[in-house]
Amino acid sequence: MACALTAPGRRLVIEDTPEAVNGFLRPRPVRELPGVGARAAATLSDYGLHTIGDVADVPQLTLQRLLGARPGRTLHERAHGHDTTIVDPTPTPASMSSEHRFERDELDPAQHRRALLALSDDLGARLRTSGRIATGVTCTVHYADGSSTRRGRTLPEATQHTVLLARTAYALYDSLGLQRARVRSIALRADALRPDERACRQLTLDNEDDKPLAIEAVADRARARYGHSVLYAAVLAVTTRRT
Repeated sequence: MACALTAPGRRLVIEDTPEAVNGFLRPRPVRELPGVGARAAATLSDYGLHTIGDVADVPQLTLQRLLGARPGRTLHERAHGHDTTIVDPTPTPASMSSEHRFERDELDPAQHRRALLALSDDLGARLRTSGRIATGVTCTVHYADGSSTRRGRTLPEATQHTVLLARTAYALYDSLGLQRARVRSIALRADALRPDERACRQLTLDNEDDKPLAIEAVADRARARYGHSVLYAAVLAVTTRRT
């Protein structure tokens, strides 16, 4: 908050005392508190809570009745200058991308999908190595005439697994409905990255993905020892075309 209020080239110092923290926070509009969106700010305004000081003077239980249990508790703590969020000195990059450029403008959808699998494999390996998971995927297709099309999708659950990234990439590609398009390059981007300790996998009776994920774990161990090219999907080994 202090950084957002400080002009470039200037410095704002807030002493680490309750008086200084309260003196800084209380006059500020409540919407400036991290985590307070437009809807929450409007709800608080309807009850006459316009500043952080107004919110700080309200009991926590009242805020929880207005906003919900967790948002109300978080707002109450932050209005008093308390935030339990861990500060990461090496913040997660917002995204990670990979691009495949064809040797010549490519008409064959099978080659397009082969490139998407290679891009998903590259992104998945990099995500797992860096300990990150992606919550969204964006596919950008560049055409021979210089134009491009982009499609993005939020993943049902954040992931770092190649098979799940590829499945989403194929769906994005299919949504374009390309018909004999001359494709020059395809780029795939993993969006909204976050640490993989926050990953979760929904329980299901369908074990369709268990085998690919088990193979992926074995491949990762082999690649860590012998290099990335030691194991890959069979379709990626095809380097020549049939005539």
